[in-house]
Amino acid sequence: MNVDPGLMIWTLITFFIFFGLLTKFATKPIMAGLKKREDSIKESIDNAEKANMDAQKLFKESQEKIRTAQQEMMGIVNKGRQQAEEIIRKALDEAEVVKKQKIDEAVREINRSKDNALKELRGEVADLVIFATEKILDETLDKEKHYKLVQSYIDKLPNN
Repeated sequence: MNVDPGLMIWTLITFFIFFGLLTKFATKPIMAGLKKREDSIKESIDNAEKANMDAQKLFKESQEKIRTAQQEMMGIVNKGRQQAEEIIRKALDEAEVVKKQKIDEAVREINRSKDNALKELRGEVADLVIFATEKILDETLDKEKHYKLVQSYIDKLPNN
């Protein structure tokens, strides 16, 4: 290889002239493009950070809303449970009152039936006593008079 010093000098001069022209005319547009690209990237990063902060804020708000909704739901469930328990308690109280009324009514009916049966039994006993007395004495007694007499003795008996 043969190196020509003249060609080398002219190549260097051409290179430095081209470099100078490039530096003088291309440096500003290249730097402006780089600056513009840098600003665009920086703006994209800022927008991404802002979007991330907004997303985190929305996430926190939605979590708070969910927590509030859960608390309200638990309150509604508890209130419903209390109302159901109150309704059941009232129904049991009403059933107890009705049961007591039915028992009292049954006791009254039994006592009425017992009293009626005792009255009928007393009347029959009085009739039987008079009839037996007539048979024993073999004569007819004044039925009305003796009935009252027997009835007064029966009335003196205990009412068990």
